Amino acid sequence: MTTIKWPDRYRPENCAVHVVNELEMDAPPAAVWDCLVHASAWPDWYPNAANVMVRDAPDGRLTGGAAFRWKTFGVTIDSKVEEFVPNERIAWSANAIGIDVYHAWLIIPAPQGCKVVTEETQNGILARLGQLLRPRRMHKFHQIWLENLCDRAKQIER
Repeated sequence: MTTIKWPDRYRPENCAVHVVNELEMDAPPAAVWDCLVHASAWPDWYPNAANVMVRDAPDGRLTGGAAFRWKTFGVTIDSKVEEFVPNERIAWSANAIGIDVYHAWLIIPAPQGCKVVTEETQNGILARLGQLLRPRRMHKFHQIWLENLCDRAKQIER
């Protein structure tokens, strides 16, 4: 399946914010997956992630149902992995005061590696305010996340 499996409350038509980014990567799906699930390493290569702490995971890796706390866009949020299909898809919900988020990733095999799609929906006063004041900010940083993910995954494969 090459579409996001949205929980009803996070479906794009039910949310104030919906952002979509995608990138063709010349890296294998397994390398991309390894980078995505190694959440505690995100700050090493994604400048918009800080203080990532995966609960009950000494190796800092996400698993199905894992809870993690991290800082992004200047906000500390609590997240929980809601969907986990190795090498294919991962999604998490995230909450903080004034924001309710669902962030999903798809890894789609392609002849030269894979296509990675990331989509996020948001509700809450902070989501609305961010969209009003800086409407392209999340799209910009998610594109940086994808580009850096590609670079990191290619390094793993060397």
